[in-house]
Amino acid sequence: MRILLATDAWHPQVNGVVRTWTTSLEHLQALGHQTAVIEPSQFGGMPFPLYPEIRLCLPGQQALGQRIRDFKPDVIHIATEGPVGLAARLYCLRRRLYFTTSYHTRFPEYLQRMVGLPTRISYAFMRWFHDASSRIMVATPSLEKELRSRRFGPPTAPWSRGVDLQLFHPREKTLFPDLPRPILLYVGRVSIEKGIEDFLRLRCAGTKVIVGDGPIRAKLAKQYPDAKFLGYRRGAALAECYANADCFVFPSVTDTFGLVMIEALASGVPVAAYPVVGPIDIITKPKIGALNTDLGKAVEEALATGDPTECVRAGRDYTWENCTAQLLGNVVNCRTGVPAMFKRCSGLVRS
Repeated sequence: MRILLATDAWHPQVNGVVRTWTTSLEHLQALGHQTAVIEPSQFGGMPFPLYPEIRLCLPGQQALGQRIRDFKPDVIHIATEGPVGLAARLYCLRRRLYFTTSYHTRFPEYLQRMVGLPTRISYAFMRWFHDASSRIMVATPSLEKELRSRRFGPPTAPWSRGVDLQLFHPREKTLFPDLPRPILLYVGRVSIEKGIEDFLRLRCAGTKVIVGDGPIRAKLAKQYPDAKFLGYRRGAALAECYANADCFVFPSVTDTFGLVMIEALASGVPVAAYPVVGPIDIITKPKIGALNTDLGKAVEEALATGDPTECVRAGRDYTWENCTAQLLGNVVNCRTGVPAMFKRCSGLVRS
C-alpha cells in the first residue's frame, strides 16, 4: 500500500507527534508499505515566533498537488491542523478524495493558556477541520468521549501508542550520583502550555530534573536554580534519564496522550499526574503511579506506592506492532463512511 502523510509537525521538531509518526512510518515500511511525507521544509516559510523550531509555511496547491500526484497514494492521512494540513485538506476536498485525520494536540486549550483565545472559537475551527475527514484517529477512550461531547462529526477510530522496549527498560541508577534523591523527572517541551511551572513550584524533597527545551527554558532555569535543566536527550541518553528517576511527573492538562508516561512506566518509574485526558487512560492500575488534582500529593503517593515491576508490566502493554496494526486498519477502512463535509458542501467540491 502507498500511504501519504501530510503534517506540520516534522523534524527537526522534537515532540510526541514527530516521534509517533517517525516510528509508525518505520514500522509500516518494515511491513512492505511505501510511505511519503509532505511537511513544512518542502515549502518556503519562516520560523513561528513563539516556537522557532516550528516552521510556518504556505504550501501552494500546485506544488503540494504535484507531490501527491507524483506519489500516487492509495490512502492519505492528515496529521495536523496547520498550513500543510489545511492545504492537503483543500486538495482532497476539491477532488473528493477520502482521507483520515488524527487528533494529536488540544490546540484550543493551548491557545487559551498562551494567548487567551476562548476555546469556543478554536473548537469551532477544529470541528470544521476534522468534519472533512472520513474518520478521526484518537489515542484514548477519554479523548473519544470528549470529542463526541463537543459534537465532532466523523467516526472516531482507536489508535494507541507504543514503547521501544529494547530501549526503555529498568537500569541501575547511576546517572545522578551527586543529586539529592528522590529524582523527580519531567520530559517534554519547556513551554507554558505543558504546565511545567506546576511541577517546578512543588515544595518537595529531592531534585527536579527537566529533559527537553523550549521558549521559556532560560527564564525557568533562572527562576528555579535548584532544578536541573539538561536540554534534549535522545536514544540511550534519554532512556538513561528515565531509568534513573524515582518518579516521573506529568503536569500537562492539554496533552491528548503523553507518550513520555508509557516510556517512564516501561523504565520501571511510577507516574504522578493530574486526573485529565491521557493520564486517566494510562494510570489505571495500582502501584504504577497516582493521579490527584493536587500534583504534590500525586508525587507523594507515586513515590510511596510505586512498584517498578508493576510499572514495567503496565508499560509493556503498549507495543508499536499493535499500534501499526490499528493504524493500517483505520486507513484501509477510511472509505466506509462518507465525510460530513462531502454531504454538506457537495456544491462546493469539484471532482
